Amino acid sequence: MGNTIRVRVVVAGALTAVAGAGAVIGGQPAGARTVATTGPVQTSIKWGECPEPAPGAKRDPRQTCGTVKVPLDYRRPGGQTITVAVSRIATAKHGKKRGDLLVNPGGPGLQGLDMPGQMALTLPRGVLDSYDLIGFDARGVGHSTPMSCGLSGDSLLTIFPYPGAGGSIEGNVTTARAVARQCATIGDKLRFFNSANTARDMDRIRQALGARKISYWGQSFGTYLGAVYASLFPRNTDRMVLEGNVDPGKVWAKMLNTWNQGMNDRFPDAARVAAADDAELGLGGTAGEVTDTFLALADRLDRKPATMPGTPVAISGAMLRGVTYQMLQRNEMLAPLTQFWKAAADLSAGKTPADAGVAVLRQILADTPAAKGVPADNQATMVLAMLCGDTTWSREVDSYADATAAARAKYPLSAGMPNNILPCAFWSQKPIEPVVKVTSHGSRNILILQNRRDNATPWAAGRGMHRALGDRAGFLGVEHGGHFVYGTGSTCADKATVAFLIKGTLPAKDVSCAGPRP
Repeated sequence: MGNTIRVRVVVAGALTAVAGAGAVIGGQPAGARTVATTGPVQTSIKWGECPEPAPGAKRDPRQTCGTVKVPLDYRRPGGQTITVAVSRIATAKHGKKRGDLLVNPGGPGLQGLDMPGQMALTLPRGVLDSYDLIGFDARGVGHSTPMSCGLSGDSLLTIFPYPGAGGSIEGNVTTARAVARQCATIGDKLRFFNSANTARDMDRIRQALGARKISYWGQSFGTYLGAVYASLFPRNTDRMVLEGNVDPGKVWAKMLNTWNQGMNDRFPDAARVAAADDAELGLGGTAGEVTDTFLALADRLDRKPATMPGTPVAISGAMLRGVTYQMLQRNEMLAPLTQFWKAAADLSAGKTPADAGVAVLRQILADTPAAKGVPADNQATMVLAMLCGDTTWSREVDSYADATAAARAKYPLSAGMPNNILPCAFWSQKPIEPVVKVTSHGSRNILILQNRRDNATPWAAGRGMHRALGDRAGFLGVEHGGHFVYGTGSTCADKATVAFLIKGTLPAKDVSCAGPRP
């Protein structure tokens, strides 16, 4: 996720989660219908102008774009096709090019078309000389035949549901039913927008680039996507960096549940920042006191949301927690996060926030216009497509109520949200195939980057990715907070990542790197 804070994307950066099970035979999930490899395959890309970016978005002027046609349903490769939008920044130097580095920002549902430009700002010359940077909007996302359930409002906050006052999930159940019913209107088509088919699209991009193998850098949910690709197409996988990892052994619901411990691990970093500024903020002089203040504030806002003067937006307990979750992902957002807490506390007490708090509130409450041609609910729709379309969910409403109550008692910072009911409980379509099993079969060519205190994809999830990939991957852990590893202050991690991409060097054993504390 970017540094800008937006309510519309508040919980989505979280969605880095999730994975699957099921044996792989010959590159196909056991029990799945055979995925045909015949049919027309695009073998080149016509590079030209890119789609118009969203208002205010920056784009590298070197970037060009094109499209790749892929089957909607890979079981019928000669049938209906959809379009995947791809981009390129040709950074590789003649005579030094190793290949193409495909990049994905995760989400799911985050647009990746402009990610090459973002990566070009942080990667050193040696990496850029070796690779052309390739971005893409995953199927159904952004400019790639975008899907829409026609959802309205703060749809990302409704599909990642914080319980109501006192822990009630009645409102969440009602919303989940309504959202599932709305998405059922396109359900017959939406069911083909899953992780496995997205990985198959990646191989079509490889073929269109004319590459024998492709390298890859995936963040967040993009780590799972990369692991699925490496399991379906091990012979086509070159060097792969997985940053902020999903546990492939935990199907979506179980992966979401890991957010409880992730919040417990990460929240104290922000609480210490607030405690150090107690004279100005007045939220508590210790991390423990700040935590108590936060929990009490969230409870008050659950019962009585606070409206910011001059706007129709009310800050609820759900918004407080959702914004907190999002801002915890980046260390540079911790100080503004504490200002947000102070402003919310002032509004709840009927006071006017200080100028710094007002500025942060305006950022958070600012609308983020979608790019031309992209539905406003596109990301929310694609979050649900992946969560609900990769695997089945329990339909027992009472089980969600019990799990939410238990989680609230054990993990008050998460308030039971990771265990609460989602529209997946009422989804109209069953998955079209079993979840791909991520395995250790293949060359040793994957680097796992994982922070110790990552609230979105916690440490245990990174270890789970390593278990799934086995000796095929090297593991680099950083004693650091936040969701991103490379370029966030650990020289050890940065050097290891660059050495891997340029030379293929992987650590023989697990490596632990120091990282700056906030």
